[in-house]
Amino acid sequence: MDLRHLFATNLRRLRNAKGLSQDDLAYEAGVSRSYLSQLEKGSFYASLKIIGRLAEALEVEPAELLRLPPRPCRTVHPPRS
Repeated sequence: MDLRHLFATNLRRLRNAKGLSQDDLAYEAGVSRSYLSQLEKGSFYASLKIIGRLAEALEVEPAELLRLPPRPCRTVHPPRS
């Protein structure tokens, strides 16, 4: 999976979970709303400094912004007799 896409998906998910608008999060993290929008679209790569500022504003660990989504559970059926 492309890290830029993974970051964008997690950023959008975490922002929405906190009930923040792009304007609110951009202000809290000290970035422009247009830059935040581009990050959420996956158009730009974020520096470690920006990842840290966004994580702090979202009150999560920076690693949460790069966490892979959980894999769906596969049901294992016993062999038929």
